[in-house]
Amino acid sequence: MTEQQARQQLIDIASSLFQRGYATGSAGNMSLLLDDNTILATPTGSCLGRLQPNDLSKLTLSGEFISGKKPSKEVKFHLGLYNNNPKCKAVVHLHSLYLTALSCLQDLNHQNAIKPFTPYVVMRMGNVPVIPYYKPGDIRIATDLASLALNHQAFLLANHGAVTIGENLEEATNNYEELEETAKLIFILKDQKINYLTEDEINELRK
Repeated sequence: MTEQQARQQLIDIASSLFQRGYATGSAGNMSLLLDDNTILATPTGSCLGRLQPNDLSKLTLSGEFISGKKPSKEVKFHLGLYNNNPKCKAVVHLHSLYLTALSCLQDLNHQNAIKPFTPYVVMRMGNVPVIPYYKPGDIRIATDLASLALNHQAFLLANHGAVTIGENLEEATNNYEELEETAKLIFILKDQKINYLTEDEINELRK
């Protein structure tokens, strides 16, 4: 994929997420890794539904700004993920309704915020750890995500939203959408007796 094609893919997927209500206003950010090991990221204060290819920020993996508009302050944690997981080629971070609501709940299991009751999160992403609350842009978000990056593909940011990664932008986006739909089911089923998967069933899926 050429850089121009990657730019177009990023703004097309960002627009689709915005149009379908996964992102609102200027919240959220996305990025992808190019073949030359630079990254394209959505710029600070930008609406995911109204981006142009040349708006995108281009940076090195060390965070050096190359071109485009000023990157989001949260690009630091994107870099932490890229630099600590060689399979990470794209990052999606949104403040979608149900995942943000889930991130605000007390007493979440910080090793895995979503107790498995469907096979899909287990198969696509495995456990979903919770990063403690820090102010948006705080370097500790990047530090904590970096420490977990190698063994996880999805993360809940306490009182903030969620992050997913993938081996390409489509995979990272599909992971986010699956995670959001699972969070929606959690709230739909909250007063019901849920048939959680057994440990044997979970282990079978992980194989």
